[in-house]
Amino acid sequence: MIKKLKIIGLVCLLYSSSIGLLWAQQMMFADSSRLGRPFSKDPHVVKFDGKYLMYFSIPPVPGQSGGWGIGVAKSDDLIHWKSIGEIEATEEYEKNGFCAPGALVKDGKVHLFYQTYGNGSKDAICHAYSEDGIHFTRNETNPIFAPPANDWSNGRAIDAEVYPFKGNYFLYFATRDPKGEIQMQGVAKAPADTDFGRDDWTMAKDASILKPELDWEGKCVEGASNIERKGKLYMFYAGSYNNAPQQVGVAVSKDGVNWKRVFDEPFLPNGKQGEWNSSESGHPHIFEDKESGRTYLFYQGNDDHGQTWWLSNREVEWKKGKPLLKQ
Repeated sequence: MIKKLKIIGLVCLLYSSSIGLLWAQQMMFADSSRLGRPFSKDPHVVKFDGKYLMYFSIPPVPGQSGGWGIGVAKSDDLIHWKSIGEIEATEEYEKNGFCAPGALVKDGKVHLFYQTYGNGSKDAICHAYSEDGIHFTRNETNPIFAPPANDWSNGRAIDAEVYPFKGNYFLYFATRDPKGEIQMQGVAKAPADTDFGRDDWTMAKDASILKPELDWEGKCVEGASNIERKGKLYMFYAGSYNNAPQQVGVAVSKDGVNWKRVFDEPFLPNGKQGEWNSSESGHPHIFEDKESGRTYLFYQGNDDHGQTWWLSNREVEWKKGKPLLKQ
């Protein structure tokens, strides 16, 4: 069963194939179907066909072949979530695992961008699309993108985020230096009429667009998620490797390629000792609800150095061109 749940104000606990916690009005969600304990990572949310859909990474099943996978949950209110299935591996390039979903809605379909996993520097970005948000057709050109291996990148691409901006689709990804030690952000682009196939993607900049420089970022900047505000892109990113602790920072860009940090300190830090996210607050997704105009920062966290993983969100407000967490 679930071990220590250090959540003050816990009013409801549901333990089944999916686990949801209601703490006042704070979202707490984790899927337990694969491990028998709450374990979900890398949230990404879209609104599709009147419902909120959340895609997230789920771990390998112990004792079975295959690797990481992608789960799907739905919600009416962004707080209470219910698992509605998982995306099964169907292709040879997915056999070692696939995860870290990023999604967008285009032409009445959910387009999912995800990474292969378990292949070291050969991991790359793939694309699939769906008319119901659950069953996906793979792009025939998969994997659709990986950067060239050169003097700044080892050729790996993970943590895809595809976002339309100034007449292009930008694909933000994390890669590592040639030694495989430093994780950093890169970006590619495709034209507005793209079908997201491999031939449409070119490097927007043949260099890192954001790499760890601040003490709290350690050796890792990853998990970029973007939102446009008044003609600028704001990138919410994860700094440092998991449980180091990983925390969330923010950068801003006028062109989608050249970035500067908005804050030198974490925008969303890990929790204090005894709180549910004391080990980290990581892998952000910034989601704008177009109908309400409200913005929510989804993220992952835990208090046991990765034995469990929970997903939650915080509402974000905007003042004087900068984001701040709603209290």
